[in-house]
Amino acid sequence: MQNQNLNQVDQRKKSLKRLLEIGINPYPSELVDIDSNSTDIKDSYDESSEERIVKIAGRLMRRRIMGKASFAEIQDDCGRIQLYLNRDEVCKGEDKSLYNEVFKKLIDIGDIIFVKGNVFKTRLGEVSVNVRELTILSKSLRPLPLPKVDNEGKEYDSFSDPESRYRQRYVDLIVNPEVKETFILRTKLTNSMRSFLNKKGYLEVETPILQPIYGGASAKPFVTHHNKLDMKLYLRIANELYLKRLIVGGFEGVYEFSKDFRNEGMSRFHNPEFTQMELYVAYKDYDWMMCLVEKMVENIALDLHGTTKVSYDNKEIDFKSPWKRLPMFEIIKENIGVDISNMGEEDLKNLCNDLKIKIDSSMGKGKLIDAIFSEKCEKNIVQPTFVTDYPIEMSPLAKKHRSKKGLVERFEAIVNGKELCNAFSELNDPIDQKLRFEKQVELGKKGDEESMMLDMDYIRALEHGMPPTAGLGIGIDRLAMLMTGSKSIQDVLFFPQMKKQNNEN
Repeated sequence: MQNQNLNQVDQRKKSLKRLLEIGINPYPSELVDIDSNSTDIKDSYDESSEERIVKIAGRLMRRRIMGKASFAEIQDDCGRIQLYLNRDEVCKGEDKSLYNEVFKKLIDIGDIIFVKGNVFKTRLGEVSVNVRELTILSKSLRPLPLPKVDNEGKEYDSFSDPESRYRQRYVDLIVNPEVKETFILRTKLTNSMRSFLNKKGYLEVETPILQPIYGGASAKPFVTHHNKLDMKLYLRIANELYLKRLIVGGFEGVYEFSKDFRNEGMSRFHNPEFTQMELYVAYKDYDWMMCLVEKMVENIALDLHGTTKVSYDNKEIDFKSPWKRLPMFEIIKENIGVDISNMGEEDLKNLCNDLKIKIDSSMGKGKLIDAIFSEKCEKNIVQPTFVTDYPIEMSPLAKKHRSKKGLVERFEAIVNGKELCNAFSELNDPIDQKLRFEKQVELGKKGDEESMMLDMDYIRALEHGMPPTAGLGIGIDRLAMLMTGSKSIQDVLFFPQMKKQNNEN
């Protein structure tokens, strides 16, 4: 197959050379005057359309040559439409080379062409364009991996291998045009979320991606170096600490769609580069934020699907508010039959060993509890559920619970066994925050690569006074997976990170 493709590349290069020899530029610079698309032409057809002249461009996807006349099909941004080419109408005068040589021999499937002609309907009832003018806009040198159809109409050799599709998304979008719908829905999702937040008067902002001190999450960062400043910088793992600086500065509601980067493992739910929306609103708490999240996601489902019910992984997920709210320790007790609320670090390690949960010596109390919840509980939560009231050791940036000692005011929304969002009543006590950071530094010394750094400028900001604040981080990629029925995060990213191939330089 590879040799066959190489032979086709050589043949297409010969066609390219021949086009240049006869004076046709296969990559012209002139402006193309397009006034129609495939969907518009077909949807607006009526008897009067026979007089309509249209100008349309697209990629040649099919061709059936029948002597002096041929049928073809082009694909544009909206879909496909059939073309009819009659030699004597395409070629005016004695010179028939545009049809006999250029169209029949030098144009290939995958080439991008422009045509002008009148709309008509074939005897079989298909709305088509009767071509009067044809121009090559871009010569394709590589053949498309188009599926083949046998005599019984059965399709085979489709471009369906996930790794090939992710590596060559441009080809995937051409030959599997239904893939576009996933990304169109993703854009509608972010537009819906943005509109929801804007209507509430919150300000969309931008904060640094390159940071001298990373923070806002427990994760291992990517490290880079700024030559001019001669200093180490980190790609942000979160934008939380910068957004809360803006709350200190007087903004009462800010949000950002941020690209974040975490130098960690990859899976069908994790990509090292991902998109998160973080929101911070002054004078609110985590109970208020739960209400906002469930209403916002419900609204997104309605905007995208017209219903709060979404089919995912052979399950029906209902995003209609209100969502269930359950404290973390209650969920753990229900799933493993043990109350861990008063356990210390050694007891938790012993419990993890009994439950055959993999742990290491760098893990403190917070990570041990997180491991138990992740391994034994999370997968059992299908419908949207707020897991609330986390241990303080798991949440260095969350405010202590107003009535439950040892806990913080934090929730995560879990859907179909995976975290969708994370939110707190934000810690605004600078003395407490500094102590929490210092404990994170100690965990780092024990070997925890995901521990936080001590950010003294952030402490200084808090010392100027931050109002009570509710904060939220919601994973756009995970939400897009749920809303589009996609089984892998790679399916909702145009260009997911992939392992380097041996033949790549």
